[in-house]
Amino acid sequence: MLAILTGDIINSRELKDQNLWQKPLKALLLKWGQTPKQWEIFRGDSFQLEVSDPTESLMAALQIKALIKSLPSVDESKRSSPIDVRMAIGIGTKSHDSAKISESNGDAFIRSGEKFEQLKSEMITLAINSPWKEWNDEMNLYLKLAGIQMDSWSISSGELMSEMLSNPDRTQAQIGEILHINQNSVSKRYKTAHGEDIMAMEKLFRKKLSQLLQC
Repeated sequence: MLAILTGDIINSRELKDQNLWQKPLKALLLKWGQTPKQWEIFRGDSFQLEVSDPTESLMAALQIKALIKSLPSVDESKRSSPIDVRMAIGIGTKSHDSAKISESNGDAFIRSGEKFEQLKSEMITLAINSPWKEWNDEMNLYLKLAGIQMDSWSISSGELMSEMLSNPDRTQAQIGEILHINQNSVSKRYKTAHGEDIMAMEKLFRKKLSQLLQC
């Protein structure tokens, strides 16, 4: 079993320089492997990522979400980034392994692609599709509710959550030093971003998926 993330950047054309999101996203995707075998960016603003351990897939999606939400606006008077990201996680097997992820295949790819096509009509930005329907229904409800908050993250919330998710062992004081803010500001931003709830959801996702994979 593995996980395939299929995504695209929402409103990417709002940025004149596509490197503003492509460069940091490519740097983050390298965390999970090399392009084009483990990940690719294609059609300008779409991407696909293979996560070998499916229990890590939601954490990967959350890190991508936080990174994109942290990107600065071209208009410094705006508190929110002009772009966002839409992603579908497909969990399953890989039946054909190619040198390029876009040419590989299997039910994980099919599930990811099918769910991704539904995101626009369902008006959500993050969802999962796995072999376990009951678990899908439960987790997609949590993801839909979490998405209401994550979609409205400000740039500062995105910056904080990006650091928190990428470095979960760091203290709030250490995160504050990186972001050049005091610990009280870190705590306030974390609360505003509903970071504790997001992390609890990721922990539940990991726990329940681990149990399903062992069956």
